[in-house]
Amino acid sequence: MNTAPIFAPPDNPCELRGDHRPVDLVFLSRQTGGDRALEEEVLRLFAKQAAMLGDDLRTLTDNEQRKRQAHTLKGAARAIGAFGLADHALQIETEPDNPAPVTALLREVETVRDYIASLLR
Repeated sequence: MNTAPIFAPPDNPCELRGDHRPVDLVFLSRQTGGDRALEEEVLRLFAKQAAMLGDDLRTLTDNEQRKRQAHTLKGAARAIGAFGLADHALQIETEPDNPAPVTALLREVETVRDYIASLLR
């Protein structure tokens, strides 16, 4: 088993503009008790869940279903420290009939998934 850390320490510069990280790795570490294997598993599961929920939100037309899916994604995103994504999901919860927040959320889902993929290489 590889015991080398896969995550950059929080004080290392990030390659993303403005040092913005789509997932707060310090928060995630606190959530997992610093268990790197658990962090990896949680991130893998979240990336899959976010993709599925994003696809649902793109195609759903029923506002109540859209609100439920957005609520689920918001909770999952907050649990791992993807607070920007959670904010986009909250906007869909409050405006389920507005398509603009869905477009923004889908872009953020891809940003978060790309970031997670870069961590798990």
